[in-house]
Amino acid sequence: MNQEEICPVAATLDLIGGKYKALILWYLADGRRRFSELRKMISGATPKMLTQQLRELEAQELIHREVFPVVPPKVEYSLTDTGRSLMPILTAMRDWGTEYLHSKNLEPSCFMVKPGSSCCHKT
Repeated sequence: MNQEEICPVAATLDLIGGKYKALILWYLADGRRRFSELRKMISGATPKMLTQQLRELEAQELIHREVFPVVPPKVEYSLTDTGRSLMPILTAMRDWGTEYLHSKNLEPSCFMVKPGSSCCHKT
């Protein structure tokens, strides 16, 4: 095993470094979400890309996928304990990014807002 494979930063980036993974985790922090809800919240993600990111997060045991035996099929996603443990990191990234943008005289047009919160303000 080479050093990159055991690097803690690389390991963290491997988990949350996908195009929409951090956003998916962020939006699941408030509770269970259906695919259609996540798709609306992450408007830039195609259904194929969102499905791929969800599958990877599930395989990494950061989210749980629950299928309900109803017609039409109902699937909900939620954070696992490991997924929840990433929230301080995501919050720190949001806060750092907000400060950085402010230092460049830019106002965030934030996509990492918890429902019911104002954009990019610390919670």
